[in-house]
Amino acid sequence: MANILVVDDNPDIILALDLLLSLNQHKVISATDKASAVLALSRQNVDLVIQDMNFTNAETSGDEGKSLFHQLRAINSKIPIILITAWTQLETAIELVKIGAVDYLPKPWDDQKLIELVQQYALNETQSSSQELILKSPEMLALYAKAEKVASSDINILITGANGSGKEKLADHIHQCSSRQAQAFIKVNMGALPADLMEAELFGAEKGAFTGANEKRIGRFEAADGGTLFLDEIGNLSLSGQMKLLRVLQTGEFEKLGSSVTQKVNVRVISATNENLPQAIKKGTFRQDLYYRLNVIELNVLALKQRRADIVPLAEYFIGSSHQLTDEVKQFLLQQDWPGNVRELENFCHRAQALSTSSTIQLADITEDALVEQSEQQQIEQALAKHNNVIKHAAEELGLSRQALYRRIDKYQIEV
Repeated sequence: MANILVVDDNPDIILALDLLLSLNQHKVISATDKASAVLALSRQNVDLVIQDMNFTNAETSGDEGKSLFHQLRAINSKIPIILITAWTQLETAIELVKIGAVDYLPKPWDDQKLIELVQQYALNETQSSSQELILKSPEMLALYAKAEKVASSDINILITGANGSGKEKLADHIHQCSSRQAQAFIKVNMGALPADLMEAELFGAEKGAFTGANEKRIGRFEAADGGTLFLDEIGNLSLSGQMKLLRVLQTGEFEKLGSSVTQKVNVRVISATNENLPQAIKKGTFRQDLYYRLNVIELNVLALKQRRADIVPLAEYFIGSSHQLTDEVKQFLLQQDWPGNVRELENFCHRAQALSTSSTIQLADITEDALVEQSEQQQIEQALAKHNNVIKHAAEELGLSRQALYRRIDKYQIEV
C-alpha cells in the first residue's frame, strides 16, 4: 500500500482517483490547490504525487502545474510525480518529464496505465526506503535485535509507541526478516477508515452488501493470504470488527459482508497502536481475549526524545548528501522534544532543505521555521479552547478540513 497525494481542483477527478486507487489498496491524500499540496507533502508521508497542470478555471497554460512541480521537488527531490494533463498542456508536461517527472497521462486517463505507473514508482520507492535502517541508540539496536529473533516465527506481534515513532518501519522489517518475505505485506491504517467501512476493508464485501458497494470488494485478509497483514491503530476497530478479527486469528476463517461462504486464509498479523489497550479493556472498548491474541510478543518503540542518539543520524539521512548540517544546527535538533517523533523530524528536514539558500543548512534557516510550527500549534490550541474542543467549529475558524485538523492535533499531541 502506498500513500498517494492527488492534486486537482476538480472534486469529481479527486473522487474518481480516490476510488480507483483505494480499490487497488492505496491510501489517497487529496489537495485542491498548490498551497495545500505543498503543506501535505511537507507534513505527511507521501510515496507518490499525481498532479493536475492547472488549478484555476481561467488558467490553461500549465504554468501552475509547472510551478507546483518545482515546489514539490524542492521539498522532496526523490518524490515520484505523475502529471495528469489536457492536450493543451502536453508540451509543458513533456518538458517536466524531461527534468524529472516520472510520466504524464492525458485526460481522460487509462485506469490500467495509471495503476501500472503507481505500482512501478510508488511501491519501488516504498520498498527501497524500507530497507534503510538508521539505528544508533542502544535502545533501538536492542529493539530491532529482539524483533529479528521473533520474526522467523509466525506468532502475532503488537507494536506500541507514539505516532510517528517508527512502528510501521519496524513491522516492515519484521516481515522482511520472516519466512513470508516473498509474499504480500498488506498495510491497513485503521484510524483512516470510517467505522462503517472497516469490516468491509478487512474481510471484503459482496456487491450490494451495503449502500455504495457497487462491486465485489476483496478484503485485506484475502489479499494478504500467505503473507503478513499490518493493522495500524488497531484500537480504532469496532467491537463487532474485533469479534470477527478474533475468529480469524483463532481459525483463519471469515465471511465477506453479504456472503455466507466461509473463506480460510493463512496470514501473520502484526498490529500497532499508540493507545493504552489495557486501559481500553477496562473501559469496555477493547476485547481482552483479542488483546491476548494480538499481544503474543509486544515491541515498544520509544519516542524520539527518549533515544536522542538517533536524532542527528536520522536528520543527516533525511537531508541527504546534497546538504550539510552545521554543529549549531545539530545542537538545536538535539534540544527539541519532537512531539511528532521521526515523522516530524523528517518533514522538518525536508522543509529546511527547501528554505536553505546554500548547501549548508544554517541555524537561521530552521529556527524561523520552528517559530512557524510553534505559532500554528498555539493557533490550534486557541481555536479549540474558544470552541470548547468542538472539532467542526475549530476547523472552520482555522480554514482546515476536520481530517487536517485531526492530523495536526495528533502531530502536536494536543489533548482534546
